[in-house]
Amino acid sequence: MEEELSYGLKIAIIDRTFKRMMDKWASDMGLTFAQIRVLKEISEMEEQGISEINQKDLEKYEKVSHPTMTGILQRLESKGFVKCCPSEIDKRLKKISCTDQSKNMFKKLDAKDYQVFHEMCKGFSQEEITMLNSFFDRMIANISQDKIDL
Repeated sequence: MEEELSYGLKIAIIDRTFKRMMDKWASDMGLTFAQIRVLKEISEMEEQGISEINQKDLEKYEKVSHPTMTGILQRLESKGFVKCCPSEIDKRLKKISCTDQSKNMFKKLDAKDYQVFHEMCKGFSQEEITMLNSFFDRMIANISQDKIDL
């Protein structure tokens, strides 16, 4: 008899597969999926009219350490995807903004996210996809409610 995979292993396989598919797409642009996510957040914040985006905001949103975000931003800046300049509000911070090369990255990422998710859900009905998404939302709410670190 074949042994059933544990819940954790199933989630890990799905997570790794999703990340691998997104990394493949990102690498076609010379980026990593982590860099794409940061670009998405910056471009989305700009679209919302937030005038001063700084590293601390991005660290909080992405739930990464200061050194990790510093490395991501340095690589994005060296590749010409973001521009960092002194903040006009707080001189201790750097204002981070997208370049023309990465404007509206959130739209591109959302479209690819949708495509990869639906590729992974081949054979699912629209009702099943809606239910799965609802289950994900409830799980995330449970995690947030219980204050489990993401």
